[in-house]
Amino acid sequence: MSSFEEIPRYAQIETILAEEIAGRRLACGQQLPPEDQLVERFGASRTTVRKAIENLVARGLVEIRRGKGTFVSEPKITQELTELRGFAEDMVLLGRHPTARLLSKERVPAPKDVATYLELSQGAQVWRIERVRLGDGVPMSFDETYLPLEIGEKVVANDLEAEPIFDLLERKYGLPLIEARYQLEATTADARVAAGLNIEAGSSIFLIERTCYVERNRPVDYEKLYYRGDLIRFSTRLSRRPRS
Repeated sequence: MSSFEEIPRYAQIETILAEEIAGRRLACGQQLPPEDQLVERFGASRTTVRKAIENLVARGLVEIRRGKGTFVSEPKITQELTELRGFAEDMVLLGRHPTARLLSKERVPAPKDVATYLELSQGAQVWRIERVRLGDGVPMSFDETYLPLEIGEKVVANDLEAEPIFDLLERKYGLPLIEARYQLEATTADARVAAGLNIEAGSSIFLIERTCYVERNRPVDYEKLYYRGDLIRFSTRLSRRPRS
């Protein structure tokens, strides 16, 4: 086996910094020392230090924030896509404290896609609610929720920073959710979503489009959920249909 000294210098620096991150001597969210300090500490060239940092970025251990520096990445949260749950329920299961920040709530004409998913005529009035959802105070998701007018009138009368919409629908208004249709894709954050999630515009994010149904296959909630790609990953388990 090769000795540590025989490993390329950039890989040695990468290993040392990775161990400091794993041992929390460099904590999540902490800024790495400036390049000049790393060059002096390791007695290496700028090119060598930059190669080590590039490898740490590729491994997801650090992230470069333009104009600010290099920071230790937050560990990704794994959300299971195995049953219908709201954000607050997911965070509690993951041991995180969920909160919300209400950005807007207003009546709007239903765009074509919203009308289709909610089975309404295009232009019908709906309620649109925009919130940022946080786990332990960190913005995780930008939620754009559309509700049919009658249901929305009830929901928006509540404190939407304190009460999850799923709880209101099920516990307060007697609309138990039966199932949901999910569509998930990778995309980039526009300026509005980026500002809400405290990330750079153009950052990689997940978009989940979710339509929730109550009995008789009635749609009552359509959402566009924008999740931070640097903090969230999704997991599911699929069964294979027997071959005939």
